[in-house]
Amino acid sequence: MATIEDFDRLDMRVGRVRSVEELAEARKPAWKLLIDFGPEIGTKRSSAQITNYAPEDLAGRLVVAVVNFPPRQIGPVRSEVLVLGVPDEEERTILLRPDGEVPLGGRIF
Repeated sequence: MATIEDFDRLDMRVGRVRSVEELAEARKPAWKLLIDFGPEIGTKRSSAQITNYAPEDLAGRLVVAVVNFPPRQIGPVRSEVLVLGVPDEEERTILLRPDGEVPLGGRIF
């Protein structure tokens, strides 16, 4: 069982996808995302296997990500945040996002 203290150690924030590029070097299809988390955290990179979204559907979209995991090297990309999603019935990842506009960098609690 996780404790509330375990949950509190995760820093989940809202960011806006600023750019999307294909990660051609990946073994599985993926996108390179540049995500703006506002002035406190800044802009971070992520590699995400969410190719069920077209680049034009991702650019400008609000997303929820864990921002305090150590960076991971995914091929040529240093992935700095983990974008959160849930698989649907067809195993496509559906991204988590707020229902409305919220400040960039807003913390999930």
